Amino acid sequence: MTLTPEVRRRRAPRGSGEQLHDEILDAATELLLETGDAKAVSIRSVAQRVGVTPPSIYLHYADKDALLDAVCARYFEKLDEAMQDAAIDQPTTLDVLRAQGLAYVRFATATPELYRIATMCQGTPDSDVDAALASSAFAHMRDSVQTLMDEGIYAQDDPTAVALQLWSAGHGIAALIIAKPYLPFGDVDAFADRVLRAVCCGQIVGGILGADATPAQTLEWLFGHPGTRQDSGV
Repeated sequence: MTLTPEVRRRRAPRGSGEQLHDEILDAATELLLETGDAKAVSIRSVAQRVGVTPPSIYLHYADKDALLDAVCARYFEKLDEAMQDAAIDQPTTLDVLRAQGLAYVRFATATPELYRIATMCQGTPDSDVDAALASSAFAHMRDSVQTLMDEGIYAQDDPTAVALQLWSAGHGIAALIIAKPYLPFGDVDAFADRVLRAVCCGQIVGGILGADATPAQTLEWLFGHPGTRQDSGV
């Protein structure tokens, strides 16, 4: 899956507003990927890349922030596609949720600058980015959580709050890999998968014991007596 075309688009003919709209987003995305820095992207640089004048850009976007919001909204649409593709043919809903999280981490680490801008820059509650999260990638993750609740695997709760907890785990993995790639993660895919499995399955245990269960209570439930794992063989 690519976010940018392999070949430069030709300049859109007069009247091809939708095509020019796509070219502007492509150009801004290309510049972000090439430079790795949002500061390097300006209305003028995008206009030069597309082959139009800056006023042509302003016909579509009020300013640079609005343009970057649109780039991020499209980024989340692509992220959702990757997460949905990963969910295909998974044997259980829990596997679907884990696969969605792993696809999230893979997508984020493949395009770190875009991910940083889309998730770590301050936005407004009604921005295009937040709308994309509510209607695509995050919504599908929330749907998986709701299905797990309907199946009796997760305890009944607010699916949005639980999905946000799980999303926070995926985001934390991605952000740490992006910011500190030299840490001893080992195989990054395997590392991410282990963490996501723990979080997804941990939600089951939390639902059984309750959110306020102490570590000692959790050990007692898991192994039959408090404070020891000798009989477990672990």
